[in-house]
Amino acid sequence: MTAPLLTALSAPSPGVPDRPDALTLADRPCSREQLLAAASAVANRIAGARSVAVRAEPTLETVVAVVGGLRAGVPVVPLPPDAGPAERTHILRDSGAELVLGSGESDVPVNIHDRATWNAPEPDPSSTAFVLYTSGTTGAPKGALIPRAAVAACLDGLADAWQWTAEDTLVHGLPLFHVHGLVLGVLGALRTGCRLVHTGRPTPRAYAAAGGSLYFGVPTVWSRVVAEPDAARALAGARLLVSGSAALPAPVFRGLEQLTGQRPIERYGMTETLITVSTRADGNRAQGAVGLPLPGVRTRVVLTETEEGGGIGELEVSGPTLFSGYLNRPEATAESRTADGWFRTGDIATIEEDGTHRIVGRASTDLIKSGGYRIGAGEVENALLDHPAVREAAVVGLPHDDLGQELVAYVVADGIGERELIDFVAGHLSVHKRPRRVAFLDALPRNAMGKPQKKLLPPL
Repeated sequence: MTAPLLTALSAPSPGVPDRPDALTLADRPCSREQLLAAASAVANRIAGARSVAVRAEPTLETVVAVVGGLRAGVPVVPLPPDAGPAERTHILRDSGAELVLGSGESDVPVNIHDRATWNAPEPDPSSTAFVLYTSGTTGAPKGALIPRAAVAACLDGLADAWQWTAEDTLVHGLPLFHVHGLVLGVLGALRTGCRLVHTGRPTPRAYAAAGGSLYFGVPTVWSRVVAEPDAARALAGARLLVSGSAALPAPVFRGLEQLTGQRPIERYGMTETLITVSTRADGNRAQGAVGLPLPGVRTRVVLTETEEGGGIGELEVSGPTLFSGYLNRPEATAESRTADGWFRTGDIATIEEDGTHRIVGRASTDLIKSGGYRIGAGEVENALLDHPAVREAAVVGLPHDDLGQELVAYVVADGIGERELIDFVAGHLSVHKRPRRVAFLDALPRNAMGKPQKKLLPPL
């Protein structure tokens, strides 16, 4: 049985004394006792609210506000601090948040030095811990309702997979309005009892100076770390380097291995599912692989057509880490699940004989059907990135009269031509997986988490 979400937070691990720098955010330290006292003051203030928004800046006040909401059983709505007026208005109106906790002019302030007690029982595990808003690539962002039990199951599963304990020091500088930075990167530390160092910004020098045993980053972060070899070598003493939120390019994987002496691990998840699959600390750390399902999670790849291309299809998942639905969107909730209750991820994957999962891309943009073959864009992108002249790559399928779709590669590269890159891919993969055209750009369009935005690529 998974322990209630706040059990470990309220009752620190035996033999692990509280310390004045149990949490450090942007060079400001805080003990667990101070955090709980200040969070209890927040809980007393907001108890009974339908939901509460938190301006999710990388500060101790954000952590206090989030924990206060969780203690009071009030669903927390993380609000990106740089959200524009339209996005902010939509999130606040859609979520029904009655208060905004933060540092804005109209926000309710949070004081790290406030002290209070909170003795109410742990809220029901099935109740909502967070309303997390999706990226909104297909319309206005939807609020995913994340149960408390799902957060606890995810964090316990990762603690098992990563051998994550109170002896660790977790370091990251990720935003606190996503699953990665907030749920894993803050609540994970609080639930395991480990020390947390949030660097404010995820710069290579900040990571190198932090002295952690466990590091979280997205591919953009790790790419910048590899670009500064001295900073990368400073991470050689870490126990685990974890990459997520997007696929880690092969050159960055190899660069980390060369400079730190260890292979990074990747994991897979999304807002609606939290983390469902991960490479284990004691498992095979292979480039492009995201590992095995967490305890209690089941996965399957659904092949909807009988075309050539092997066991590649949409990944569906089931298990204790899933969301309970989209806020006020019953039709969208129903569409996201199969008749037998599995969640349709929209991601294209393959599962190897030993159970190892590989994510190829998104069904909407990354499953390309060309000449009777089903081709994953991610595999072609990694092949392009293996060329030393290529810094970035994005592959899409564009309409073609004969093939149905033709593979087109958008690349950021120096000193190489289209034909050379096409032949390079053909020499590494099956010939039918080679790009038919290559477009050269100065940079790929990306979102705040570093994911390429293929819908923003220029037309050809």
